[in-house]
Amino acid sequence: MDLSVIPRIKHTQSNNFFLLAGPCAIEGEDMAMRIAEKVITITDKLEIPYVFKGSFKKANRSRIDSFTGIGDEKALKILRKVSETFNIPTVTDIHEISDAAKVAEYVDILQIPAFLVRQTDLIVAAVNTGKVVNLKKGQFMSPAAMQHAVQKVKDSGSDKVWITDRGTMFGYQDMIVDFRGIPEMKTYAPVVLDVTHSLQQPNQNSGVTGGRPDMIETIARAGIVNNVDGLFIETHFDPVNAKSDGANMLNLKHLEKLLTNLVAIRKTINAL
Repeated sequence: MDLSVIPRIKHTQSNNFFLLAGPCAIEGEDMAMRIAEKVITITDKLEIPYVFKGSFKKANRSRIDSFTGIGDEKALKILRKVSETFNIPTVTDIHEISDAAKVAEYVDILQIPAFLVRQTDLIVAAVNTGKVVNLKKGQFMSPAAMQHAVQKVKDSGSDKVWITDRGTMFGYQDMIVDFRGIPEMKTYAPVVLDVTHSLQQPNQNSGVTGGRPDMIETIARAGIVNNVDGLFIETHFDPVNAKSDGANMLNLKHLEKLLTNLVAIRKTINAL
């Protein structure tokens, strides 16, 4: 896929998958900078094109007392600082039409959350910024249904669109990835596999989402074998104490080994 639409993206000639990775939410400047620096060290070594991910605001929470952010402008300024300090692109979610133009001043890629991917006005607002638009597949949607979300972007005047699969609801409290959907969705747009959100166990009685981080490598390997263009992995140096989605995030200390294994698999697949 053509990554040249993303400013400051490196290693575009590596014939590798690209990576969207970072914390679920921006909790502060120090944590964001530490995570970005560590991931860049790894991705530069492995020649993986890298985009730093961090939500400036968590609008979709199970409980009213759940962490939603440190303040919009403060978090967005941290995303800008990460981008400028390390010369890398960034991605964050938007939730309202008014978010689009504001957030576009700080990041390179606007992400439409899975629960909102049918919201036409939100997608059009994102396209109108001129940024790359990353559409999260709704947990309630089939792979084929995503062609219509992609078409909204194209009909609004842009081809800068990706689809990110974050699993499909399987019962009330589990997610499943249907890998048959990857080649189907690749006919509409480049496809990213959101490994960590695919392992969420939402709708827990406690109001706090659970997860299966022990299955991260299993899902990631399957995605690479099935030729996803990119991977999305939320990571944190202390997932247990992360303020959002700690139950399904990858501990940062395991990231290099995971990516090393995945690069080896991709090289094998490319040679076939």
